[in-house]
Amino acid sequence: MQKTIVVSVLVLALSVFSGKAFTPMTFSLSDGEATILMEIGFDKSPLHLSVVKGDLETVQKLLQMGADVNQKWNGMTPAMYAARHNRVEILNVLIANGANLKQKCDKGHTASYYAKHSGAKDATALIAQTLTK
Repeated sequence: MQKTIVVSVLVLALSVFSGKAFTPMTFSLSDGEATILMEIGFDKSPLHLSVVKGDLETVQKLLQMGADVNQKWNGMTPAMYAARHNRVEILNVLIANGANLKQKCDKGHTASYYAKHSGAKDATALIAQTLTK
């Protein structure tokens, strides 16, 4: 009974989200586990998520498969996420594959801005070096 109430409350609370993608989420309960689907309000971007996670191998594979190196997700390009998270190796791969470091996010900022404001010194240096070439 308690498990049913907890799951019902979670489903009801999560039903306020609207969007296109579903992500399975597991909640541990005292007498077992319940898996529900949570609706999220944006499409997932495998390239952007791989950049944030620091998964260089997946980033390379996605680019080989034709992923758009300058496509925005949540208003930012993969290079902006790499700069923000100081993913220098990934940033190098993105640059080698045509990342536009002068492109602005939906808020009007560049990858350089995100690197500087997140304290990503290595990414800041790489971007500055690349832009002066």
